[in-house]
Amino acid sequence: MNMVGHSIDIVNLAKRFDRTQVLRRIDLHIREGEFLTLLGPSGCGKSTLLRLLAGFETCTDGRILIGGRDVAPLPPKARNIAMVFQSYALYPHMTVRANMAVPLEMSRLSFQQRLPGAALLSSKVRSIRSDITAEVSTVAKQLGLEPLLERKPAQLSGGQRQRVAVGRALVRHPSVFLMDEPLSNLDAKLRQQLREEIVDLHRRTGITFIYVTHDQTEAMAMSDRIAVMEGGEIRQCAAPEEIYDRPEFLSVARFVGTTAINEMQATIKEGVVSVNGRLLRLRLAGIADGTYQLAVRPERLCPAEDGASDFSLPVLQIEFTGNEVGVRCNGAEIGAGTVRVQLRPDSFAQLRQGRNVGERIPLSIAEGAALIFDSAGRRLTALQM
Repeated sequence: MNMVGHSIDIVNLAKRFDRTQVLRRIDLHIREGEFLTLLGPSGCGKSTLLRLLAGFETCTDGRILIGGRDVAPLPPKARNIAMVFQSYALYPHMTVRANMAVPLEMSRLSFQQRLPGAALLSSKVRSIRSDITAEVSTVAKQLGLEPLLERKPAQLSGGQRQRVAVGRALVRHPSVFLMDEPLSNLDAKLRQQLREEIVDLHRRTGITFIYVTHDQTEAMAMSDRIAVMEGGEIRQCAAPEEIYDRPEFLSVARFVGTTAINEMQATIKEGVVSVNGRLLRLRLAGIADGTYQLAVRPERLCPAEDGASDFSLPVLQIEFTGNEVGVRCNGAEIGAGTVRVQLRPDSFAQLRQGRNVGERIPLSIAEGAALIFDSAGRRLTALQM
């Protein structure tokens, strides 16, 4: 399946509904053939941005360039964009074959040519319909839909309906593929399976994918880059590992991660770090003296010997989830509320302290793991000494 994806440039884009500003001056470059995910909580503007790209909403201000062409004034059908909706939006009275053929019929046949019996009277219509049937069969084979072509949507599972919606979009040979939370109605096991299929589809087609989700696990697993949105703005756009390890804002650090990031107020003086009056072994250079927010991912808090730890905290709860063990600690002593630690089962088994509720577990912050944010929530660059 050889298709061509186009680059997208979103320039100074804004959207307002009456007096409500939904999007605020979005600037974003999406590379040709890239898989980019718009990630953020409900109401952040990600679906509105997708609808502006598709042409379902008009811009209040700004430009949208696809392959260098400004498409903001163009209707959806002139943009060469395909979209898969959360609800799949299949026609319930049509078979899978007919659902997939609809976009090709609408673009290649006039109203009169689509009327019943038109193919009997015109060899041209018969030829066009033959081409459409062949193209639908080709895409159906690639998506494993051949056995389902004569079924109707009510006879399909959620995963099958999702494949049909993807197939109906693919037959148009779009240069940009938009997906608006297409997996949100599926159970966890099927979500993972279809997630892998979508990534494989992107790799095979070379189409530019823009995927909208509030599920950060989906975003991390599927994307070349993630654009994290908040309050109608893009807070950070980067590769998944950079979003996770080097978030530019505390709000991004809080949103990304299956387990909440640990936060505590820290004082830095001449590179020496303390929390709630307690000196840490951690030493940071390049940051002015003052009070900051210190954040550490749960897996970057490491069990340590008492003499080599930054602090020792009482265990509140232990959660075994198969591939890891979650330990919740009382962080009141360091002004942190609940402190979460994620360990591999073998690492947890080796602990001499902290294996039971009520025991203390000595913890140290892994090298390079400390994230420092100023009062505005922006990350500061620090060097660990």
